[in-house]
Amino acid sequence: MSVSIRINDEIYTAAKMTAKAECRSIANQIEFWAKVGKAALENPDLPIDFVRDILISKNQDQELAELFVPEGANE
Repeated sequence: MSVSIRINDEIYTAAKMTAKAECRSIANQIEFWAKVGKAALENPDLPIDFVRDILISKNQDQELAELFVPEGANE
C-alpha cells in the first residue's frame, strides 16, 4: 500500500542525498529511517548502530550468513 505524506524539505533533501549513496529510493530511505527510529524507541537499551545493523541484516541474503561462534565455545 502506498500513501502520500508531507515532509519537511530538509528531511527530503537529506533523504535524497543518503538514498543516492545507499542505492535506495527516497521513499525507501525515509521508510528505513522510520523503521530504525521505531526499533530504537522500542529498544532504548540497544545502541542505535546495533539496531540499524540488525535491520540491514534482515534484508540481506541469508545464504551469505556465517555462523557466529563465541570465543571459548570450542573448548
